[in-house]
Amino acid sequence: MSSNRHVVDAEEILDGILSWVQMESPTHETAAVNALVDLVETDLRVHGANVERLPGRDGYGDILLARSPWGGDGPGILFLGHLDTVHPIGTKAEVNPIRREDDKVYGPGIYDMKAGSYLGYYAYHHLARQGLQTPLPITLLLVPEEEVGSPISREVIEAEAAKAKYVLVAEPARDGGRIVTARKGVARFDMEITGRPAHSGSRHQDGRSAIREMAHQILALEAMTDYETGVTVNVGVVDGGTAVNVVPFASRAEIDMRVPDEVTAEEMCARILGLQAVGEDVEVKVTGGLNRPPFEKGEGIADLFAHARKLAAEIGFELNDTYTGGGSDGNFTAAMGVPTLDGLGADGGGAHTHWEHILVSSLEERAKLMIRLMETLD
Repeated sequence: MSSNRHVVDAEEILDGILSWVQMESPTHETAAVNALVDLVETDLRVHGANVERLPGRDGYGDILLARSPWGGDGPGILFLGHLDTVHPIGTKAEVNPIRREDDKVYGPGIYDMKAGSYLGYYAYHHLARQGLQTPLPITLLLVPEEEVGSPISREVIEAEAAKAKYVLVAEPARDGGRIVTARKGVARFDMEITGRPAHSGSRHQDGRSAIREMAHQILALEAMTDYETGVTVNVGVVDGGTAVNVVPFASRAEIDMRVPDEVTAEEMCARILGLQAVGEDVEVKVTGGLNRPPFEKGEGIADLFAHARKLAAEIGFELNDTYTGGGSDGNFTAAMGVPTLDGLGADGGGAHTHWEHILVSSLEERAKLMIRLMETLD
């Protein structure tokens, strides 16, 4: 199929993106997420998709699966996106109102990743409204809780990836439009320390401070960061103690770790899970492990990127790739050995901030690339 059949309108795409951004959808606001799911489900049905809606659980919204009516039941193209954001309801009215300033359009979740999820929907919609069919069937999978690690949708993602030849993920573009062909693995841990309480004035010697022990453990954890090998360890949340005049008997911490490959992941997870107490008469308990496996650029991904790069050149722009420490649902599919391209979403910046934005100038070329990938992969 020739790309000159495409009539892709950046302003039409932007209008659609903004209709999604207007509907704020923080991960833990189930009703808000499902309101957006309602909108997307209705639009997909209008364009002839076979839609399956899987009920959410554990306080999360519903999972949306939409399949093209063409292409049969064989292995096809899986498009992965998410509809949840990190921003609380009210963000668009207060700290990041939806607005356009020259090439930049701002709004909560617009960059990560409502623009990208919409691009996947738009590509399918664009093909359907022109009566075009792709060589492979297309499945759109839109999940409600990617921002917290996809705890309920991971099994669905992996089940669909097992039936796919290729996976396309439209998380935000990086570093001026680069797509992502490798990501670090993500691990999360909880540390709980139990000491012994005592009056801090009259019987201080009887106490065993959980916070003192936590200080030792934090230093040990942070010392595991090694930029040369690509390992980062971050103690992101710490609490403990009950009162200023009580030797603290409990403390807890939440830990994030990023690792470049499976071998390093196993080694570092074992180190953290094996941490022992430094002080006497205190207990250190660590739970957790790998949340998202490393996404490594194997031969299949390299070949898929080469194909995408050629398509981009035909469209009229240069496509480059990058490696990032951030995780996505693409980690799951790449680790399964399914050729996966990530970062196919809009260019922009400020993910998870109050200046999150996309560049309108990126929308036409990104949409065309998504359409051409769907048209040419076989």
